[in-house]
Amino acid sequence: MKKSDFYYDLPQELIAQTPLEQRDHSRLLCMDRSTGALEHRHFYELPDLLRPGDLLVMNNSKVLPARLYGTKEGPGGAAVEFLLLEQKEQNVWEILVHPGRRLRTGAKVTFGGGLLEGEIIDCLPNGDRLARFSYQGSFYDILDQIGQMPLPHYITAELKDKNRYQTVYAKDLGSAAAPTAGLHFTNELLDQIRAKGVRTAFVTLHVGLGTFRPVKEDNITDHKMHSEHYFMPQSTADLIKQTKAEGGRVICVGTTSCRTLETVGQKGTIAECEGYTDIFIYPGYKFTVMDGLITNFHLPESTLIMLVSAFAGRENILNAYKEAVAERYRFYSFGDAMLLL
Repeated sequence: MKKSDFYYDLPQELIAQTPLEQRDHSRLLCMDRSTGALEHRHFYELPDLLRPGDLLVMNNSKVLPARLYGTKEGPGGAAVEFLLLEQKEQNVWEILVHPGRRLRTGAKVTFGGGLLEGEIIDCLPNGDRLARFSYQGSFYDILDQIGQMPLPHYITAELKDKNRYQTVYAKDLGSAAAPTAGLHFTNELLDQIRAKGVRTAFVTLHVGLGTFRPVKEDNITDHKMHSEHYFMPQSTADLIKQTKAEGGRVICVGTTSCRTLETVGQKGTIAECEGYTDIFIYPGYKFTVMDGLITNFHLPESTLIMLVSAFAGRENILNAYKEAVAERYRFYSFGDAMLLL
């Protein structure tokens, strides 16, 4: 199967640059997977589209304000940028740097007028760096004060409120990008969903920047997926098993929740577990846990559009995207959503 099999044309003006004023007022394109039939709704109508006994599984990972702008110590005081990717040990992070040529081992950078200092301690083979940070007080409080949200490259507008790139249920810090399907939920909407008899549960998958890295190989099976850390609590495992036993549907909110559940499902037993997953889901994959999916619209030729094509059928998905373009839906992280059942 070729990368070009997952291409579609998207006018640039349909890429949402800012979130809607009200989270749950985004549009919702609903698809019946068995027929490909489409229905145009709004996200606040979601309770009407779910059934008592269903289970929504959401990713409660919280985005780090991981983009830091600082000044290189030494002559000239060049402006540099750090992007935190993953904590390796106490105060040591793997980072992306820009411009890279200025930041060799031993280089020091100050941030926030001296609130934070980073020293490059290693240059990794993939071009990333390891940096050791020094500071007074709480590292995460300082990040919250001086860090910027690591918005995707296709969003060029300024984000005025950091919280709009967090879900209302975000809890565990660690993501370099938001699990964006969850951005549409409000606490009030979740209350309505639960009042209908729909259960909710959480997993944690810390989204890495690899989610935005393009597929370069023409044959998609040659693509190497990025690895991301996940955690499935026992309480969620128990609710999944109960839902299945009672004939309910397990509906993932976002591809990150899907990848977590399917990773656990491949182990053969749904139980509490933690680790790293590089699962790559594309057409031909047999789903073991997920029965439904809430998701945003994804980039052409991306691993995410391949995942939704595996679940709903490539032709169905490409037809839905064509319809969404014709109906002027908003695309990508701050855009509208789909419900696949």
